[in-house]
Amino acid sequence: MSKLFLSTLCAVLSFVPALAQPTLPVLPQNPASLPWYQVRTPHFQVLFPEGFAPQAQRTALRLEQVYGPVSASLEKEPRPVSVVLQNQTMVSNGFVTIIPRHSEFFTTAPQDPFLTGTLDWLDQLSIHEFRHVVQYEKGQQGIGRLAYSLFGYGGLGVVTLGIPDWFWEGDAVGTETLLTRSGRGRIPYFNVGLRANLLAGRRYGYSKAVAGSYRDNVPNHYVLGYFLTTNYKRTNGPNAWSDVLNRYYRFPVYPFSFSRSLKLASGTGLRPDDLYQRTMQQLDSTWRAEQQRLTLTEATTFAVKAEPKVFTEYQYPQYVTDSTVLAVKAGLGDISQLVLLRRNGAEQRVFVQGLVNNPEMLSVGGGKACWPEFRPDVRWGQRVYSDIKVLDLTSGQLTKLTTKQRYTAAALSPDGNSIIAVRAESDYQNQLVVLDARTGQEKRVLPNPTNAFYLQPRWRADNRAVVVVKLVPGGKTIESIDTESGQHQLLVPVSNTNLSHPQPWGDYVFYNSPQSGIDNVYAVDVRSGQIRQVTSRPLGAYHAAVAPGGQHLAFHDFRAEGTRVAEMPLQPETWPVVTPAAPPAAYTDPLLTREPGVATVGAVLPDSAAPAATPLALARYHRLSHAFNAFSWGLVQAPTGQGLSVGIRSQDILNTTQAVLGVGYDQTERTANVSADISYQGLFPILDLGFQRGGRNVAVHFDQKRPLDSLRSDRWTYNRVTIGGRLPFNLTRSKYQQFLTLGAYYSGEQVQGYDLPGRYSFTEVGGSTGLHVLNYTLAYSRTLKQSKRDVAPRWGQALTASWRNTPFGAGLQARQWAAFGSLYLPGIGKHHSLRLRAGYQRQELLQDAQQYRFGAAVFYPRGEGYVSFRELQVGSVEYRLPLADTHWELGRLLYVQRIKAMGFFDAAQGTNTTSRNFQTAGLDVSFVFNPLRLRTSLEAGVRTIYNLRTGLWEVQPLVLNIGF
Repeated sequence: MSKLFLSTLCAVLSFVPALAQPTLPVLPQNPASLPWYQVRTPHFQVLFPEGFAPQAQRTALRLEQVYGPVSASLEKEPRPVSVVLQNQTMVSNGFVTIIPRHSEFFTTAPQDPFLTGTLDWLDQLSIHEFRHVVQYEKGQQGIGRLAYSLFGYGGLGVVTLGIPDWFWEGDAVGTETLLTRSGRGRIPYFNVGLRANLLAGRRYGYSKAVAGSYRDNVPNHYVLGYFLTTNYKRTNGPNAWSDVLNRYYRFPVYPFSFSRSLKLASGTGLRPDDLYQRTMQQLDSTWRAEQQRLTLTEATTFAVKAEPKVFTEYQYPQYVTDSTVLAVKAGLGDISQLVLLRRNGAEQRVFVQGLVNNPEMLSVGGGKACWPEFRPDVRWGQRVYSDIKVLDLTSGQLTKLTTKQRYTAAALSPDGNSIIAVRAESDYQNQLVVLDARTGQEKRVLPNPTNAFYLQPRWRADNRAVVVVKLVPGGKTIESIDTESGQHQLLVPVSNTNLSHPQPWGDYVFYNSPQSGIDNVYAVDVRSGQIRQVTSRPLGAYHAAVAPGGQHLAFHDFRAEGTRVAEMPLQPETWPVVTPAAPPAAYTDPLLTREPGVATVGAVLPDSAAPAATPLALARYHRLSHAFNAFSWGLVQAPTGQGLSVGIRSQDILNTTQAVLGVGYDQTERTANVSADISYQGLFPILDLGFQRGGRNVAVHFDQKRPLDSLRSDRWTYNRVTIGGRLPFNLTRSKYQQFLTLGAYYSGEQVQGYDLPGRYSFTEVGGSTGLHVLNYTLAYSRTLKQSKRDVAPRWGQALTASWRNTPFGAGLQARQWAAFGSLYLPGIGKHHSLRLRAGYQRQELLQDAQQYRFGAAVFYPRGEGYVSFRELQVGSVEYRLPLADTHWELGRLLYVQRIKAMGFFDAAQGTNTTSRNFQTAGLDVSFVFNPLRLRTSLEAGVRTIYNLRTGLWEVQPLVLNIGF
C-alpha cells in the first residue's frame, strides 16, 4: 500500500567528505525509550510497542486464521515471518520487504473510505500484506531458490524484477476483495479513473498504462493489476497465476521472461499486451452498457477561465459564500493548494498547505478553514503526529491549533467556535473530541465504550449535534450525536454499504453511497428515515456541501481530464425514494465459488478473530539481542572505482542496526581489501564505525627529468578506520521540506611496508607517518514541494559546510574548511527552475613533506580536473526545463516519457601565490524512459561541455537516475 507513503519523510542526502562519509543510509526508527514485545503463533512473530498487546494478539490470531486461505491460490505456504506493528505514526500504510524479510503494519486506521471500505484496518492489512509474503515465497523455487542460496534475499530480489509491478499489487487487491466482505475491488472510486478514460475514448497503449504519463491521468498499478490479474483468473482458473510463476522461476533472468511464462501457461500464446487489450475491451463494453441505463441529474460546473492543459483536479468543495467555494486543487502540474472558485470562472489561490492528513477533511465555518496536517518528529522517522491547523480566510492568518496530537479528522462548527475531531490513540482506540476552535483546548471527549471507528464528522446547524459515519462489526451506519447530552440517533441501518462523507442540511443528511454501482450523493430524512437519491452522475459525485443560503448543493464530479466542482439546486421533491441495496458486484465475483481460499475463510471476514483457548504468551523483545540479521550475501555492494566486492549485509527488522562486511578486489592495482561498516541508529545520535584493510601496488617515476629512468614500484598495506556520529533532523512544518544533518567523525589511516623514497602524492598516506583527521559537517535544505511535471524545486535553499583538520600534532598535517550554498528560483516557464550556487574553500598548503591535501569539499567546474588551492571560490548558474512530454514507443523495448534539458555555466578561481581561473559552460539533454516495459523510470542522456579556458569541447554520457 505504498501510495500513502510520504516522500517527504525520506532523509536528505548530505555532503560528507570522502574520508568520513558514512556508507549506510539513515532509516526511520522509533524512540529509543519505547519498549517492544512479541507474540508468536506457528507461522508469525508479531512485534509491537508497549500498550498494544490486545490488538497485537488479535492481529496474530487473524494472520494465523488467513494463513491458509491467502496462500491457497498461489499454492505456496510461506515459512514463518515477522510482522512489526508500528503505532507511533499517524501515516496509514503497510508493506512487505525481503531486505530484510518482514512486514510492517502502520496501525492508525485511515479516514479514507475508499481505502478500507467496511473492513477493520488491521484485518485488511493482514490479508493484503500477507498475500505479498506469499508472492515472495513463491520465488523459492528454480532459479529463484538458487539465487537465494548464492546471494540471499538480495539475489532473490533481483530475480523478481522481471515480474511487473501490476501483478504484485493487483493480485493482492484481488485477494483482499475475494476473501472479505469489502476490499478495494468492491469500491467504485477505486476504478473511477480507468472508467473515465475508457468512456472518454482514452484507451492508452500497454506501455503507457504500465509506466504512466506527464500529461494524462493513468491509473496506477493497483488498479491496472487488479483487473488484469482477475481477468486472467476468470478465464484460466483461480490457480492460474501459480502456474505462470512456476514457469517464470524456472528461468527468469532474461528480458520478457514473464511474458513468455504467461504465453506458455495460458496455452493460447497470450502475452501481457494481449491480456491488457482483452481486459480493456471487456471493461469498456461493460461500463458503456451501464452508462446507457443511467438517468442523469443536471449540474452546473464551476468553470475555470484558464482551463488546465494537463490532468488537474478540483476537489472537496466547501462553501464560503453562496457563490464561492473553497476547494483543493492538485494535479500533474500543480502541487496541492487551496483555491477559491467563483461562479464567474474566477480562481484565486488562497494557501499552500503542508503535509495534509487526508485532504477530504477540509472544513469551512465562521470564515475559517481547518484541516489535519502531519507533523514529523524531529529525529524519529517512525513517530509522526497529526495536528489541526486553522486558516482565517479573511486575514490569511494560519494557526497551529494543537501540538503533537493524533487527530485524523476535524470539522469546524457553522459559527466557527468549535471543532469536532477524531483522535486515533496509539492503542487503536478512537474518540470523538470537541475542541475550542480558538485555543485548541478540549471541551469534552464523547464516550465510545465499544471502540467504534468514527469517520468524517460534520456539525449540524445548531452547533451542538454532529453527524458521523460509524464502522462497527456489522458494517457502516450514520449517527447523529448530541455533543452535550451524549444522545445518539441511528440515521441509516447498519449494512455492508460503504457509506461516507455525511453533510447535514435541515431535516436531511447527505452522504455518499455506492449502492447503485456508482458513488453518488444520497439523503436520509432524519424524521422518517426515508432515503432518497440526490445525484446520478456518469462517473460519480463526491463530498456534498450545502450553500449558506440553502439553495444549492456542491460536489465534485469526476471526469477524464480531472475532477471539477459542480453544483445543483436543492429540490428535495425531485429526489427519487430508494431502498437500501446490497453493495455492487465486484469484478472478482465470478471467482467466489471457485477461489480455494473462500471456502475456508468465507466470503465475509468474521467480525473478530476466533479466540484462542489460552491467550498468546507475551515476551519482551530486546533490539540489541536481535541486532544482527544477515539477509543478503555474495555480491552485495560496489566499491569506489574499479573492482568487485562480495560480502554480507545485515539489518535488524526494527531498523536499529545495519552492518556490511565485504571483501573487494582492485582490478587496476590487483590488490585485495576487506572492509566492515556498522551503523547503530537506536540512539538520538547515529553512531557509525567503519574499517578497511587492504593492499596497494603502485609504480611511479620520482625523477621527472628525461630520460624517465627512475621508475619505482612498491606494495604496501593500509588500515583505515572511521568512527563518529550524525544527527539527522526533519524540520518539515509547512509546504517546504526542511532537513538538517550534523556530523562529527574521526578518520585515521596507517600504512605498513611502504618503501618508496617519498610520498608520490599529497593526497596519499605513505611511509611511517599516519593521518588522523577530525571532520565536522553541516547540511541544510529547505525546498518547496514539487509537482510531477516540475524538473527541480522552484523555491528553495540549501547550505553545506565542513571543517577538516589534524589537531593531534602527530602524523600528516592539514586543515580545510568549506561552505557552499544553493538558491532555487522559478524560471520563465511554469515548470522551469533556476539554481544559483556559490562556494568557498580554504586549505592550508604546507611546504614540507608532512603536509596532506584533502579532496574537494565544494563543487568544481564540470569538465575540469580538480586542482588543490589554498583558496578556492566557485560559482554556478543552472537552468532546467522540460523540452517535451512524449509517449514514444519502440515496440516492447523502450517507452520514452519526457525530454529534459539543463544549461549551465560554472566558474572557479583558485589562489596559491597566484590565481588561476576556470570556466566551463554546457548543455545537458536527458530522456526519462522505461525499458523493457518496467514501471520504474530511468533517466539518461548526454552532456556537452565547452571549456572557456582551453577552447575545447567535450561530450560525456550522462546517467541521472537508474530508477532503483
